[in-house]
Amino acid sequence: MAAPGLRLGAERLFAMPAVLELLSRSNSTSQAFAEVLRLPKQQLRKLLYPLQEVERFLAPDSRQDLHLRIFDPSPEDIARADNVFTATKGNRIDYVSSAVRIDHAPDLPRPEVCFIGRSNVGKSSLIKALFSLAPEVEVRVSKKPGHTKKMNFFKVGKHFTVVDMPGYGYRAPEDFVDMVETYLKERRNLKRTFLLVDSVVGIQKTDNIAIEMCEEFALPYVIVLTKIDKSSKGHLLKQVLQIQKFVNTKTQGCFPQLFPVSSVTFSGIHLLRSFIASVTGNLD
Repeated sequence: MAAPGLRLGAERLFAMPAVLELLSRSNSTSQAFAEVLRLPKQQLRKLLYPLQEVERFLAPDSRQDLHLRIFDPSPEDIARADNVFTATKGNRIDYVSSAVRIDHAPDLPRPEVCFIGRSNVGKSSLIKALFSLAPEVEVRVSKKPGHTKKMNFFKVGKHFTVVDMPGYGYRAPEDFVDMVETYLKERRNLKRTFLLVDSVVGIQKTDNIAIEMCEEFALPYVIVLTKIDKSSKGHLLKQVLQIQKFVNTKTQGCFPQLFPVSSVTFSGIHLLRSFIASVTGNLD
């Protein structure tokens, strides 16, 4: 059972350093996350809640359009999600198999989430960052765009499955549309699709392929902004506002809140782990 006060909202926790210290000493908190909680306040906020970090650069009249705290887990929830992503003897995290067609995909009964995006958007790098607490899991990352040609399945203990989809656009597999469209339409245990958008260049024409698929099939999906370490604060803020406007006015099935991440600095990775754990029923 959590110690009293640990389920406070993120804002109140940041105002109560003693509670953060208590959480860092909790037996349910991993050593890695305990070290994170001891970071200085501003550095901790930037790492755990990067979208809230850019809030202070917004003009007051812009803040009402930006959804910052629809998903706003406490540090305790984030710690629980990190435990889900930590490989142990009782929580094995493994590559399962690859498939080029849905009928070749492994029959896994657990909830599933998939990651999709343009070639070179940083998809495999992001999945590798999510699995950093399970270093033995091999996620192949290439500097050449279009490296992923198949659907790659990874199981996270008995909790859920993560699917790394082929990239679209440059060097995409010839049967990309058939492969991905069939998967999105027929995979019954798919709980959420994570659509990756490069924060440096924003939504491109090729991204509309994936967006239209998700909208057409009425699938719940989330936009994840990658490579935020490569953008200045001003440029990132501009992209966030433009993409948020697109989500607010042009989509039906997209989760309103954006998830900015960096696979280099790990900013936003803990929050994204928490959201995955939540939509797969592991933070209930």
